[in-house]
Amino acid sequence: MKLLYIFLFVALINYYTLAQEKIALYSTIPNTNKTAETLSAIDIPSLYIYEKEGSDKAVLVIPGGGYGHVAIDHEGHAIAKEFNKHGYSAYVLYYRLPKDSTMIDRKIGPLQDAQRAMQVIREKHDYKKIGVIGFSAGGHLAATLSNHYDDVKIPNDSKTSLRPDFSALIYPVISMDDAVTHKGSKRNLIGEHPEPNVERYYSLDKQVDKQTPMTFLVHAKDDKAVPIENALRYKMALDENGIANEIEIYETGGHGFGLINKTDPKSWSDSLFNWLSTQN
Repeated sequence: MKLLYIFLFVALINYYTLAQEKIALYSTIPNTNKTAETLSAIDIPSLYIYEKEGSDKAVLVIPGGGYGHVAIDHEGHAIAKEFNKHGYSAYVLYYRLPKDSTMIDRKIGPLQDAQRAMQVIREKHDYKKIGVIGFSAGGHLAATLSNHYDDVKIPNDSKTSLRPDFSALIYPVISMDDAVTHKGSKRNLIGEHPEPNVERYYSLDKQVDKQTPMTFLVHAKDDKAVPIENALRYKMALDENGIANEIEIYETGGHGFGLINKTDPKSWSDSLFNWLSTQN
């Protein structure tokens, strides 16, 4: 019995310390108006690595936070561990928040970090499939990467593909239209009154085309922070372009529930992995 307790203890320790490595995204951070020495630790982007031995597929995990903070635990580390259980290696992105005080152009800072994360994963590993999953504002960033992967904002001399093979967008901010957007995310990223071309660029339902990756969407009807209209607009654009997609709609759950919606027994992650298993 004592050996059993020791085994369980070691197993728990291994589970909760599964992220064995944290790496800096850049040797030289782009788009900064400060030197590395004067940047705060919270303004240095990094990648948490959850490798799954023998896996040929991976996912980039992008937590939310309204572009005002990074909800890295329940929308980051917990999600990486769930993907590990299903045979995926996972990489959790701690991205820079858009700030005029640290960036030359704050609008592109988060996208640069998402593109760089995809570049790092592809150049270091030979996965057959690399997807992206994002939550709330992280869903907006994941959708931005999924549609603006070819508008490269970082050095990419090797022409590494920055396009995800699939995306999963969980209660995502999609549109910058004031009628449906999350105004805090919009204000933090592009300002309250952006130029029309900027608002359109970051309204991802207007950027979908035939090359947008297949997409799984999750949203609750009673989400007061980010209206479900965001996900529905994106789905409509995917349908119009013939992109494979699926949506899991909860009647209740609100916003920010992460992996588990405590108001509903349905598991969106089970639905996601089942859906992924059916896609070529």
